[in-house]
Amino acid sequence: MPFTQEQLDYAGYAALDHYLRTGPHDQYNTERPFLNKLRAGQKSFPGSKEYIIEKLRITNDSNFQWFAPDGQVSYNRKRTLLPANFNWGSSHDGFALTEEELAQNFITMTDDKSNAPTTEEMEQLVNLIEENTETLKLGFDEKFDLDMHRDGTQDAEAIIGLDAIVPVDNDAGVLGGIDRSVAGNAFWRSQVSLDVAKANLPTVMEGMWRQCRRVGGYQPNFILAGSTFIDIYKDVADSTIDRQMTVRGKGGTDMDLAINAVNFKGVPIIWDPVFFDLDAADSPTQEWESRCYFLNTRFLTLRPMEGQDMIVRNPPRAYDRYTHYWGLTWRGGITTNRPSAMGLITVTGS
Repeated sequence: MPFTQEQLDYAGYAALDHYLRTGPHDQYNTERPFLNKLRAGQKSFPGSKEYIIEKLRITNDSNFQWFAPDGQVSYNRKRTLLPANFNWGSSHDGFALTEEELAQNFITMTDDKSNAPTTEEMEQLVNLIEENTETLKLGFDEKFDLDMHRDGTQDAEAIIGLDAIVPVDNDAGVLGGIDRSVAGNAFWRSQVSLDVAKANLPTVMEGMWRQCRRVGGYQPNFILAGSTFIDIYKDVADSTIDRQMTVRGKGGTDMDLAINAVNFKGVPIIWDPVFFDLDAADSPTQEWESRCYFLNTRFLTLRPMEGQDMIVRNPPRAYDRYTHYWGLTWRGGITTNRPSAMGLITVTGS
């Protein structure tokens, strides 16, 4: 028996919703480390007219003074807070199936609501829907992850990403409505060292680490880097650290020269394979593969709107089109309240 439109739409909706809830999700140190780290610590925000607001303490506005035993003192009205306003945006991905495509998969449609599909038809539909729903989620994450790295200028409707929060040019442009080029807004600038020679890399990394900790004392807790940076970092380590190779095995000798982990100050340096894709797509002057980011996820937050985080959509079929639709939508933004606690290093050759 054929499917009715209601049965087909529900089957697609249920399959997509089930996949989103139970499908495999990479951990932050595998395929999409930045996106998965952001999602692990995301915080929702209630719907707003235009902005997600972060309240910043930019001064203590102290009125400290010495006074004589009979001296007069004064009082001030403190002005310690400044709002940072971050835009939120809406994103979508979806797929459609025409009734011809369904027929090619031995799935037929009817308007007779008394009909019920056979077991064989249900199996065919499940197989077809599963392939489309899995690639819908994977495709959404692929594009979303790329844009979470970019600065937001790639699309008029896009939100900002990492390249805007920790930019190559850290004393120019506006972030959250605050102009970093203004002398009094130095607190709103991240740490940046570009085109660092290999011989100077340890000194630069030590200095940046201290600068990231200077306000508040919180050290970076997430380090992302490209292949070029990691290879140079390993070369520096090889020249400064005595290594011991353990040889072991039964009935023979097993030898492994691979390095299982690369760390700085005890924090793993995570290879981000998306850096390669960004270089291929955008050809930036400072190559992503040569970058290393000192990030602090206490001050970097993905903020989906409440009730709008990866929502399954099933828009109705148009009256003049025999095409059926399923989709995903996400609304939200990314915010920071202390960019000075994060930094960017690029190595020579970028």
